[in-house]
Amino acid sequence: MKRIGIISDTHGYLDDAVFKHFRDCDEIWHAGDFGNDALAEQLRRFKPLRGVYGNIDGQDIRSVYPELLQWVCEDIKVMMLHIGGYPPKYNSHAKPLIIAGKPQLFISGHSHILKIMFDDALQCLHINPGAAGKQGWHKVRTLVKLDIEGKDMKNCQVIELGAR
Repeated sequence: MKRIGIISDTHGYLDDAVFKHFRDCDEIWHAGDFGNDALAEQLRRFKPLRGVYGNIDGQDIRSVYPELLQWVCEDIKVMMLHIGGYPPKYNSHAKPLIIAGKPQLFISGHSHILKIMFDDALQCLHINPGAAGKQGWHKVRTLVKLDIEGKDMKNCQVIELGAR
């Protein structure tokens, strides 16, 4: 079993509470808009980190993190892309990638809108952890934790970090 901490849209701000909430996680997955490499380095030093770059990220992040990341965690195919949309309104770039890749878990960020929903048509769980940073129009900063055990995704937990 792996416990995963999912975060996005930090925009250069990393709340100390992230370390408290993710202390029992095996890995952290960042869905883009890190803001700077110093923030990414803090996460990398804390836990194994996977991430994709977002639209505000500069070359420091883009040289380390790809636009699209696909891998297998336990027995779950995972796909992560910063700008992806959500079921059934995936954007025109993400939809063909999702159809071709057939992930069981699709993670995106960008919208600053926390969404966790299952796509019946594609048999895929979509998670957008909302925004953990202070920039944007969201009112509450959020994170998500998820356990993956074999083919099961369970114990999904939304964590509120407080007002933006």
